[in-house]
Amino acid sequence: MTASTDKSQLINQLSAVMDAFASVAGRHIEVVLHDLAQPETSVIKIINGHVSGRKPGSPLLDAPDNDRGFLGLLNPSAAPLGREPTVFNSYPTASLQGKPLQSSTVFFKDGNGKPQLSLCFNADNSAINAAREALAILLPQEAEEKQEQDIGLEEKLDEIIRACIPPTGQLRTGASKREKVDIVRQMQNRGMFMVRGGVEKAAKVLGVTRYTIYNYLDQIKKEAGPTTLPTAKPAE
Repeated sequence: MTASTDKSQLINQLSAVMDAFASVAGRHIEVVLHDLAQPETSVIKIINGHVSGRKPGSPLLDAPDNDRGFLGLLNPSAAPLGREPTVFNSYPTASLQGKPLQSSTVFFKDGNGKPQLSLCFNADNSAINAAREALAILLPQEAEEKQEQDIGLEEKLDEIIRACIPPTGQLRTGASKREKVDIVRQMQNRGMFMVRGGVEKAAKVLGVTRYTIYNYLDQIKKEAGPTTLPTAKPAE
């Protein structure tokens, strides 16, 4: 099998992938297949070409501005060596009309490791961002305030966890039950279980169930002795 046959087969396979992607993706995502050996007419196939204003036969130079993938062609040392495809994940670009895009590029190489084809994805998220802003305006102020409050509580829980399991907030492998009980005691003293979701958060960090956390709290209460004021059931 010749190199040209291999390339032709790869083009057919990638073309089929593009058709499958187009059947489930929105019109805001452009997919472009380039033949890098023909930069003057590199675009072999394009889906949703309205995103960048290109069509089959468009030149490689019509690619979005600041395209990290094609900059890699100009600077081969920036791309990994070998025959495996090179992937440039999610980076900001702009269409020739100045429209902000989010792009990803995959280079497919020949037997010598030289890029021969590229498959590019360019997403125009302007409509999504506009819809998000419109929804934010329509939401009741109370809902927005509650969202901010929930974010604040989540940050508070994370802060407590980091304080009780320094320095990363991650429990060491093989921690004993006694160590876990001591951590739960510290969390309780810092008010973690007065916050909704605190029990679930502690259970996830310690690798136990929420009912185990309740058992630890009961044990802590018993160890504290009868003079300790009874504690309310933690908020769920």
